[in-house]
Amino acid sequence: MLFDLDALPASSRYKLLVSTVVPRPIAWVVTQDAAGVLNAAPYSFFNVFGSDPPVVALGVGNRPTGAAKDTLANIAATGEFTVCLVPETALDAMNVTAADFPPGEDEVAQAGLTTLPSTKVRPPRLAESPVAMECTLFQTLPIGAHSMVIGQVRAMHIADAAVMDPVKCYIDSPALGLVGRLHGAGWYTRTTDRMEVKRVSAADWMARKD
Repeated sequence: MLFDLDALPASSRYKLLVSTVVPRPIAWVVTQDAAGVLNAAPYSFFNVFGSDPPVVALGVGNRPTGAAKDTLANIAATGEFTVCLVPETALDAMNVTAADFPPGEDEVAQAGLTTLPSTKVRPPRLAESPVAMECTLFQTLPIGAHSMVIGQVRAMHIADAAVMDPVKCYIDSPALGLVGRLHGAGWYTRTTDRMEVKRVSAADWMARKD
């Protein structure tokens, strides 16, 4: 069935995109305002977009009033943030931080989360997350009612139990126990159901066909 997104309202376009682009990783973003008040919020319009330089990007919308969300305002003010990935064990706490608290409210405290110091940026990371990326602002792109925040990853913290070889940077991804976002309100997925498909070269594929 064809859907003409040029002719649909934003709410319908949103439904189509989030129902089909699945699963999506979740960026649990921690920022600080100029006074040092913490903010934590999850964003599933998120992914990694390069390794040289290492960059991640997230889409941040505005509040219903049109004002910038704390995440965007804090990043614009300080140029720093951390991106923590969400394990299943912290899903309920993440859900609390998704609530629409008023500006200046510390979602980290509201959710009973624990912070650990970062090494290169001021915003801390969440101890409950097995992966945390320290980021500095690379670029912000206004896109309609949203903004794309591109951050350069300056340092990563990965749970020791998931590091197979620190020299070769081999990580046991399943051991991280991460979750992803699915369609609609409240739906998530685990990363425990996996399948392996070996990469094939063009030469091998042509040889197979012969």
